[in-house]
Amino acid sequence: MDDRFEKGMSILKITNEDNINELFDELEDIAPDLSRFIVEFPYSEIYTRKEVDLKTRELCTVAALTTLGTIPQLKDHIHAALAVGNTPAEIVEIIMQMTAYAGFPKAINGVMAAKEVFNEKGLLPLKK
Repeated sequence: MDDRFEKGMSILKITNEDNINELFDELEDIAPDLSRFIVEFPYSEIYTRKEVDLKTRELCTVAALTTLGTIPQLKDHIHAALAVGNTPAEIVEIIMQMTAYAGFPKAINGVMAAKEVFNEKGLLPLKK
């Protein structure tokens, strides 16, 4: 394995170790190189840059995926956001902010994705 792959995997082990092998397994028989691209580009080249910490990067990713409406990936990144120290309240707040940019339907879908993740982790109900 090259340095880019190992560098990217080191980030994935912090942010999403539980789900990454599942993605690799799903892609293995159709597009195995896509797994490598995911590891080597965003996680090795973007997520390791020093200007922004992982906590902020994951909140930005949650916001972007909420606006795109990509729920499976959003759930993975909600898990990742929690893994790097974001609170459930921070995650919900960022998703709710997306109503101004993506509309209520996408924000509602995002909140429901967060609810699924938080429920799995025993984080509900949220405390104010």
